[in-house]
Amino acid sequence: MLVQLLVGAAVSALNIIVHAAVTIVAIVVARAVAKKSKSSPVLYLAGVIVATSLLVMVAHIIEVFIWSVAYAVVNAAPDDANLVYFAFVNYTTLGYGDVTPLAKWRLLGPMTAMNGVLMFGWSTALMFEVLLRTIELNPLSAISRSEKL
Repeated sequence: MLVQLLVGAAVSALNIIVHAAVTIVAIVVARAVAKKSKSSPVLYLAGVIVATSLLVMVAHIIEVFIWSVAYAVVNAAPDDANLVYFAFVNYTTLGYGDVTPLAKWRLLGPMTAMNGVLMFGWSTALMFEVLLRTIELNPLSAISRSEKL
């Protein structure tokens, strides 16, 4: 069990590093771009959110691939299993159950799910932060005052 926990912790740490790098890039770019004046701030804001969301989705896909490589390295799933699919199912906590880990690596599935839940929460916080910073650094407050939702 200790080996499973160590492998899961190492893969989770690698994914946290990936997510931290994406977070830094997203915030730095959003802050830099938000300082420029825009002729259409609403479209600009939508573009920033879409771009941030796509960047975060790419990060999640990279993280899923990292888990699938880890599964391959330790031989955690049956030989005929699609490891990327298996990693996606675990990472997103979808839990179909059509592919199950080998008994000696059973803890990697829940550890993948735990890592995925953490990364999705972090992504939500990142998108909210980018949205707030973009609004703060761009004259969108006039729009929000004039357009009551």
